[in-house]
Amino acid sequence: MITAIVRFPLPPGTSLEEAKTLFEQSAPNYEGADGLVRKYYLFGEGPEGGGVYLWESREAADKVYSQEWRQMIAERYGKAPEISYFETPVIVDNKK
Repeated sequence: MITAIVRFPLPPGTSLEEAKTLFEQSAPNYEGADGLVRKYYLFGEGPEGGGVYLWESREAADKVYSQEWRQMIAERYGKAPEISYFETPVIVDNKK
């Protein structure tokens, strides 16, 4: 498994509720994505947005994080996303 952490700036003054609305609009784009196990949307100070994605493989992640996808994020939020990848050898899931 691979975890990808994606980060990008949100427009100044974006509230949590405004970010939630933006994220809810994009969520259907990831439903059923090949190789995507789970995605968490993030909102942080700055304001900053992003996501934590759990992928079956790096190849599955790379198919989504295409040049077109990166350009779409840059156009939507004003800057290309930063993406960090991590091997995910152990997962604790308390919702089983």
